[in-house]
Amino acid sequence: MKKKLTFLFMILCAAAVAQTSDDAYTRYELLDPSTQSFRILYDVTSTAVGSPFYYNTLRKGSEHKVDGVIDMMTGKNLEWEIINGADAKKTGYAEAQNDVDYLKIKLARPITTGGEYRLKIDKTYKDPKSYFTAGDKIVFDRPLGIKRNSVVLPKGYELIKCNYPSQVMMEADGRIKISLLNVGPAEIPLLLEGRKLPASANVTVSKETQAASSAGGQGRDKSKARVDYSFPERAYQTREIVYFLQQPETHAFRLYHDYTETREGIDRYLNVVRAGSKASNPSARILDTGKELKVETLKGDAIKQKGLDIGEPVTPETEVVAIWFDPVQKGQSARLRIEETYADPNRYVLYKDELVFDRSLGRPFNTVILPEGWFLTANVIPAVVDLTSDGKISLYYVNGSPDELDVLIRGRRR
Repeated sequence: MKKKLTFLFMILCAAAVAQTSDDAYTRYELLDPSTQSFRILYDVTSTAVGSPFYYNTLRKGSEHKVDGVIDMMTGKNLEWEIINGADAKKTGYAEAQNDVDYLKIKLARPITTGGEYRLKIDKTYKDPKSYFTAGDKIVFDRPLGIKRNSVVLPKGYELIKCNYPSQVMMEADGRIKISLLNVGPAEIPLLLEGRKLPASANVTVSKETQAASSAGGQGRDKSKARVDYSFPERAYQTREIVYFLQQPETHAFRLYHDYTETREGIDRYLNVVRAGSKASNPSARILDTGKELKVETLKGDAIKQKGLDIGEPVTPETEVVAIWFDPVQKGQSARLRIEETYADPNRYVLYKDELVFDRSLGRPFNTVILPEGWFLTANVIPAVVDLTSDGKISLYYVNGSPDELDVLIRGRRR
């Protein structure tokens, strides 16, 4: 009886909660061209508080096979089943279409307010309309609706055509990967073409390149070629930051930045406060569970006494916000949200009745929200402009480059 009541309660909860998600990333691995099939690794974050399930649409026109679903925090497999649209509606997914199949995933823990649940879905599609051969070429022609994607060619194939601005990199096993960030509001009509390489082609990645620094281009010696230079796949990165500008007379802005730690054994996040800025009121929590974390602000010798390596020389003025969490276990990960207030009288000022925010932003996804009562008069780097729920102006920057954006915003009082 207890099990029946629990099941009914879960269904009622699901019926009352609309599905919402974030941070979606798709990796398409093209299989042997003769199969007209591709493996899909789909990372997605469910943000619907109280929902016991997550529903993933299985696209019409493709033969689908699901290989598994992983809880990205714990690394454990989750229970799932494939159901039709009618059954998806009955169990709580009101947006389901009757003629579409869905992957129904049972979540292992509740999503707390302000929290999230990260999933990795592993499935394979056979879709002759999306993946086919044309003469001596392979073609991947598919509209992509989510914002972060990569396509991996079969081993031994080169890229000869890509119709959307993308990064190209060779993976450790010699396969070519094409990675892209969609900066627009519509889906991308992606068209890729590949061609088989001759047997003599070198598809070996050197150990030097694999181990090379992945630092961005800012401050590098531009008189020399970057040999053995590795770079991050921007589309795969999940770092994002939101700045809430306070009134400019204060030179202050509240911010939060989200970060996923995947390295085994890591138990800390060190935020080096930028020179000229002052950090205050820091806090942090694990978004997967809502757990509050220990945070401390250290300066000068206190950093050395803790034995912290911040990647640069420590001076008496060096300031670090240290966030501590349980060491990441093999196959697991942790998603952190770090909040703090910065005061920066050099880069956020009031000048001749205008607000001026001039700051370099290094993350792939950046949002700046103007203070209440201000309207936008200038923006140097292209951004998506919108209103927040409380009527403030927001600017959203997507940066597909490993380099930083030198953002300059000006505004005036209404």
